[in-house]
Amino acid sequence: MKNLSRRLLVVFICSAFAQLTDASSPSDTVDDKRLASAANDPANWLTFGHNYTNQRYSALTQISVDNIARLVPAWTFHSGAKGPFQAQPLVADGVMYITLPGNDVVALDAATGVARWRYTHKKRYQRTQGSPANRGAAMAYGLVFAATNDGRLVALDATTGEVKWDRIIAVPAPGELDAVDESVRSIWSKNVDRLPVKMSPLVYDGMVIVGVTSAGYGIYYNLGRPTRVGPAPDITHFLGQRGFIAAFDAATGDEIWRWYTTRTGDWEGKFSATTPEGESLSRDLDAEREAAKHSRRNWRVGGSSTWSTPSLDPTVGLLYVGTGNASPNDVPSARPGDNLYASSLVALDVHTGKVRWHYQQVPQDVWGYDVASASILFDATVDGATIPAVGIAGKTGWFYVHDRRSGKLLYRSEPLVPQKNMFARPTPAGVVIAPGSFGGVSWSPGSFDPTSRNVYFAAIHKPTRLTLNYADEVAGRVPYISTNIALDESTWGTLSALDTNDKGKIRWQIKTERPLIGGVLATAGGLVFVGEGDGNFAAFNAANGGRLWGYACGAGVNAPPVSYQVGNTQFVAVAAGGSKYFGFPPGDSLIAFALAE
Repeated sequence: MKNLSRRLLVVFICSAFAQLTDASSPSDTVDDKRLASAANDPANWLTFGHNYTNQRYSALTQISVDNIARLVPAWTFHSGAKGPFQAQPLVADGVMYITLPGNDVVALDAATGVARWRYTHKKRYQRTQGSPANRGAAMAYGLVFAATNDGRLVALDATTGEVKWDRIIAVPAPGELDAVDESVRSIWSKNVDRLPVKMSPLVYDGMVIVGVTSAGYGIYYNLGRPTRVGPAPDITHFLGQRGFIAAFDAATGDEIWRWYTTRTGDWEGKFSATTPEGESLSRDLDAEREAAKHSRRNWRVGGSSTWSTPSLDPTVGLLYVGTGNASPNDVPSARPGDNLYASSLVALDVHTGKVRWHYQQVPQDVWGYDVASASILFDATVDGATIPAVGIAGKTGWFYVHDRRSGKLLYRSEPLVPQKNMFARPTPAGVVIAPGSFGGVSWSPGSFDPTSRNVYFAAIHKPTRLTLNYADEVAGRVPYISTNIALDESTWGTLSALDTNDKGKIRWQIKTERPLIGGVLATAGGLVFVGEGDGNFAAFNAANGGRLWGYACGAGVNAPPVSYQVGNTQFVAVAAGGSKYFGFPPGDSLIAFALAE
């Protein structure tokens, strides 16, 4: 510890001298060229996924399997914002930027944790949708970009924290309300105004790209019973919306394009009887086709949030984004058809937002199987051929790997968690399904190691019980679904290594006492880092899953870790803020670890 303190003192002196001699912000040098080559810059962590591939892999080797036992806290920053701390920091040239629960933003000295500035977010309204959590910022062009739970996108001066522009992005698109009845226009407009943003933005070619959440809703148990619902209701007068992802001008905040997560007009699709891989969905397709004749406008309130930052392939100009389940989640009869593009992986043209291809993991999803995790780009070897691939883990528990140019499914991995009664329809007595609506793999990002070709995921085993209920309405008895935690079932987490050279075969898997939510970091030191809900931050041997190190952080570690280097010192940093939703203990800490000599 004495030598660690001496090393950090040297780093601190150098950092302070740099601040005195160079008043420019590190992010002044973060331009499009540097973002495009971020994979070759292991000392910094410039984007959500470390680079546009979202591989979340650090090539730093100072911290390794041989010395991990010497890893100790180097500094701790207490934010004062106790709550779900899901954000990961960004680091550029010794300066760290982190968003806090409630959307404050802090710039820190990455070597010491000393604050440089703090932006205090003033909400438009006191109560926002969902929790105060968010997943981090983006930076480029001398600015830090933060998306907020009150539907805004804010650009801050990276040197001072001064607001450069502040835009409300949760607004109807031009012309969106033209076809809506005047009696409900004001209600609709107010509802889209409250859509929050959780994901870290993505910066590319002068654009800031980000999507909204909480577009999903339920007619009965979320919003209360509506005034009238029939077997195939027109529900566009309810408080639902459809999700979207949009691109904004980084210099002004003006919207460039917007893509809606539910397809305009004909969102019914092919009325698929099975998943794309052949599992039966037990649908009454004749009844759905008849119902669709009377609910042609329901795509307007189709839900489908966006939870995680897309990956990006600049060579083909495509973004790869996962989408949430369609709404109303509890009354599938109100949304007959496949509900395009919900519960899908979608490839968008990065310059226009137009769909190039999509793959719907679960047509007409009634189980809560959002595609919530971040997509990952890598080269896949399939039957001896090397194919540019995009993979994404689902709440179904599988890792799906596609040809990123066409969307063709290359393979689906072995399941990461137990599977039971998947795609079974709810019954009046209730049916227990696993994975439940929590996942599988929720929003937690995975990590791909380009040397071993393994991809690592944190997952959840938390079964839920789906029960079929009926409500008596003017138009007849309407079926709806209630979803509850299966209290008589055990819960736990899994950390898994999948071999992408062997079609997703599990190379090793360890079981944790509590579900894993937060994210994974793999490093060239042969390590896999992950946080646990009980407050432990742990490192595992990437080769075999052996647990090598752990530290009790005092609060649930439910955020993705990152690694970076200042001077000659490698750090691993992670937030510890817990999760009220999962019952993990709360906190307000950001902790950076380094080796003690």
